[in-house]
Amino acid sequence: MRVAPRDKPDFLALASERLRHEPPHVEDALANPRGDHSLDNVPLAYPLEPKPAAVLVPVVMREEPALLLTERSAHLRQHSGQIAFPGGRVDPSDESILAAACREAEEEIGLDSRFISPLGYLDAYLSTTNYLVIPVVARVSPSYTLNLNHNEVADAFEVPLSFLMDPARHELHSREWKGRLRRYYAMPYEGRYIWGVTAGIIRNLYERLYTP
Repeated sequence: MRVAPRDKPDFLALASERLRHEPPHVEDALANPRGDHSLDNVPLAYPLEPKPAAVLVPVVMREEPALLLTERSAHLRQHSGQIAFPGGRVDPSDESILAAACREAEEEIGLDSRFISPLGYLDAYLSTTNYLVIPVVARVSPSYTLNLNHNEVADAFEVPLSFLMDPARHELHSREWKGRLRRYYAMPYEGRYIWGVTAGIIRNLYERLYTP
């Protein structure tokens, strides 16, 4: 019997117990990567040489916790208008994956690091655009303030964690990509279409914390 999200164990307790305490090593992540290819078992072309990226998975610790997500600006050349986590490519000057994720959150939405408390890391996620994305899960103070960089982000909004951690909301959609029908997770919410890498990372968060 499926357990209702409100009856699930406390998020912070599960995060402390089940999240990685250190980011995954690139070599280990590439040995058996999770990613856009996973649902359809698409064979990967080795050697894999993806670009490193980091995203912040910000959990706003309200009475009902929520994930803070962004809507990318419509004029961007890649992934315009899509729902995303704050994040991007790791720069050589970044001291760590955490530093990269926090820098990107500051640059994109003006989320200051004083509002962020890291909780741990998820498994790396390999995208079809050849990025190895390492998600940093963090608690965010409900008193946070934002200053959106509209060159990159059109909007920022919250989605209840109970909605996103309900597997009944994890719909399997499909579309043709490079001549092949590909499946992916999608989590439509109040007119927002959460899909692709973002939905894949949310699914990984659910599997990491809420499945045996």
